Amino acid sequence: MHKSLHQSAVLLLAGLGLFMFHNASAQQVSVERGGETFQSECSRCHVPAEMSGRLQARWLDRSAQELYDQIRQTMPAETPGSLSNEQYLDLTAFILSSGNVAVPATLPAAELVSIQIRPGVAVADSNADDNYNWQSYGGNLGSTHYAPLDQVDAENAADLEIAWSLDTGLFGPRPETLSVTTPLVVDGVMYATAGSTRNVVALDAVSGQLLWMWRPQERQRFDQAPRKGSGKGLAFFQDGDRQMVFTITPGYFLVALDARTGDPVASFGTGGFVDLQRGLRLGPGRDAIDIGISFPPFVIDDVVIAGAAHEVGMRPVSASNVKGDIRGFDARTGELLWTFKTIPEAGEPGSETWLSGAEYTGNAGVWAPMSGDPELGLVFLPVESATGDRYGGNRHGSNLFASSTVALDYRTGERKWHFQTTHHDIWDWDTPSAPIVADLPDGTPALIQTLKQSHLFAFNRQTGEPLFPVEERPVPISEIPGEWSSPTQPFPLLPAPYDRQGFQADDLVDFTPEIKHRAHKVAANYRFSELYTPPSLYQAEDGSLGTLHLPSSTGGSNWEGAPYDPETGLLYVPSRTATSVLSLVSDPQASSMAYIHGGDRTPSIDGIPLVKPPYGRITAIDMVSGQHKWQVVNGETPDEIANHPLLEGVELPATGKPTRSPLLLTKTLLFQGEGPGGDPVLWVRDKTSGEAIARIELPGSVTGVPMTYIVEGKQYLAMATSNFREPARIVVLALPD
Repeated sequence: MHKSLHQSAVLLLAGLGLFMFHNASAQQVSVERGGETFQSECSRCHVPAEMSGRLQARWLDRSAQELYDQIRQTMPAETPGSLSNEQYLDLTAFILSSGNVAVPATLPAAELVSIQIRPGVAVADSNADDNYNWQSYGGNLGSTHYAPLDQVDAENAADLEIAWSLDTGLFGPRPETLSVTTPLVVDGVMYATAGSTRNVVALDAVSGQLLWMWRPQERQRFDQAPRKGSGKGLAFFQDGDRQMVFTITPGYFLVALDARTGDPVASFGTGGFVDLQRGLRLGPGRDAIDIGISFPPFVIDDVVIAGAAHEVGMRPVSASNVKGDIRGFDARTGELLWTFKTIPEAGEPGSETWLSGAEYTGNAGVWAPMSGDPELGLVFLPVESATGDRYGGNRHGSNLFASSTVALDYRTGERKWHFQTTHHDIWDWDTPSAPIVADLPDGTPALIQTLKQSHLFAFNRQTGEPLFPVEERPVPISEIPGEWSSPTQPFPLLPAPYDRQGFQADDLVDFTPEIKHRAHKVAANYRFSELYTPPSLYQAEDGSLGTLHLPSSTGGSNWEGAPYDPETGLLYVPSRTATSVLSLVSDPQASSMAYIHGGDRTPSIDGIPLVKPPYGRITAIDMVSGQHKWQVVNGETPDEIANHPLLEGVELPATGKPTRSPLLLTKTLLFQGEGPGGDPVLWVRDKTSGEAIARIELPGSVTGVPMTYIVEGKQYLAMATSNFREPARIVVLALPD
């Protein structure tokens, strides 16, 4: 729409809203009625507790009249303007009340719209709510991993204790010793995945009592699945009084379960199942269906969106593979609504960036969690790289929409904007985490994308325009025969990288003169690198065994995401510093591709990492200024390093762990686990400084992203823990009564 025409339409709608309001100015507005309207029309995407953050971020010093106009023009997302004027007035009152703005239970409409939303007023009193739900994987549709709760605070956090825990060894054909699930809690019921076959359980969120259990029975589909295990979690859908839980099984079925009974919903798909293997674009000449996913589907309004993951693509059997198309389904019926082709077909937008290979190249799925903005009608996709992870000689060009952030209309699948963060990806730098929907304190509607390479890109989520300058810089070119690496890559000027990039001699470990000497001797067998130095041959003509590189193909940062604080505009990014070796081999017995990843394991000094610490860190970034506010290591020095014979008598500062910390953010605190292989503790940190406040002992490392909820006025924290010796557990913490 032409800009002036669009502005005129908005003014016309606003004027019409005022006319309609004046006609109803004598009406008595009811907060209670507004709550009923919210439950029936808005609760599919929103919870009352999130209104505090929204008001604080975008509506301070504005009038309730403006809020009323905005709600009437944009909500419900699928049919804006469809409610009555009276319902919109009631809804406005309820939203203000939920955001802790003083609103009488009933009041004249004229009095309501004259209210000014003042600084410091729209801050939720979390303890006033009897219940606070964690209804989406990332806490909300924006994947902020934030809850405006403060019942657990700096004064009492050290008193947290285990309220109950679930032994997941009871589920599945064999015990699962690593769980990365994040539960959901809705109205006092916890929903979680458990066991290697991805069973779904419902539990009493206060006591842990099992309410029901459902298990997929997939036989051969499970045996052939590329992504087994309990996975990362579930999705929840509220349709009036009806509640449904969605999962994607290891065998790649989208399943709808009745949230009250655990029974498949007969009206969805075929008896509750949609077969996601149907309708795939297979690799020409291959009938292999190398596809599945470990993350849950994404539900926004009444659309459920299924992602796609594949086998790890370091050593693909062929350049021809199934494509990772993304599909949207009707959440009530399972009807296919749209398909977005992440690898476009000839003549479609983006196909011009494929100079070869688009017809047979696969992957480019979305294996990471998604996010959405119902007000804009958008879902945001973090798209992975195309086949293969280390060699792209079969797919010349920049390869849209691989390794990109893509915004779609979630009702039609129409692409609205995209940004490719890695051109012609040959580093396995998939877009690994949900783009974060953030309303910045200055009112900017942002979308924040963290990446494996420790870059952070921030966009205006309406337009896709970067919020900070981005430069296309020349980068090293590949010398591998047949490879056409991109001559440039995008570099954000702000924020600065949150972990190290590239590997030079100064990065080598130097705890002692002996260790330093040995590190340089080992490194002499390899090439050093800049950030985008391409892979090199194993046993190249110069005798090198590959290229030392930072970050590794698993980050930097990864699927754990980064919590965002809507009140301060701070983002908290977990990352790790772990060396990888980029080396290619020709192996016709393993692959029909000219080159695949191969060579020796990443070298070390008798188990001491080749790179200097810190090995893991958390970085707080101000998303308005783009500046780092603080950075801390993610834990103490690992025992295997602190007690290493080569370090006897050497005092080391805390090095952190070579893991990525799963994080949870509340009103005053940052909760931090140490990830797989970390210590069995939950750290509680002051979110303004990163200072450790408490260290809570657990039965295993925190391996799933923590979440929090309130039931009957009491706050709980829940997380998956794993010690790799015993069955993984879901552990729930609370303050003592």
